[in-house]
Amino acid sequence: MTDLDLIETERLVLSGWRMDQLGDLMRLHGDARVARYLRSGGLVWTEAECRAALSHWITLFETQQLGKLRITRKSDGVLVGRAGFGLYPPTGEPEIGYSLFPEHWGKGYATEAATALCGWAFSMAGYARIIGFADVRNAASIKILRRLGLKDTHQGIYNRQPCQFLALERPQ
Repeated sequence: MTDLDLIETERLVLSGWRMDQLGDLMRLHGDARVARYLRSGGLVWTEAECRAALSHWITLFETQQLGKLRITRKSDGVLVGRAGFGLYPPTGEPEIGYSLFPEHWGKGYATEAATALCGWAFSMAGYARIIGFADVRNAASIKILRRLGLKDTHQGIYNRQPCQFLALERPQ
């Protein structure tokens, strides 16, 4: 592991981003299949949006060990996607999220990364509760959140999209 590595699982390494990896984020969020449920209209992210997100995630990682992290496969170093925590603006709660390249969907990587992140959030960061949400049409993402133990709380609008909101309390 390197100085930017935060979490290691059986198959994955989750690490912080660097600005020279902007192209990787543009490839991920520039894919219409990945962007489909991330924001209203499924618009791909622009270079400026990717640059701003990357800068924000780097700062969150440096200051709070939060932010979306790179997910790479241990066996060959291939970038699988990104996963991590943001701070949900209305409440300031840690919000788990993930996006993977389509060729890595259905292999359990999102669940593996998110499971490790939830464990880290409760044991290392000391959070009492985490939240997650996904576009109501994104059955795969909602299934992952439920598999992690998050429970449905309500449906609401986020980023002009109808979303299912879920939450998980720290285990006693």
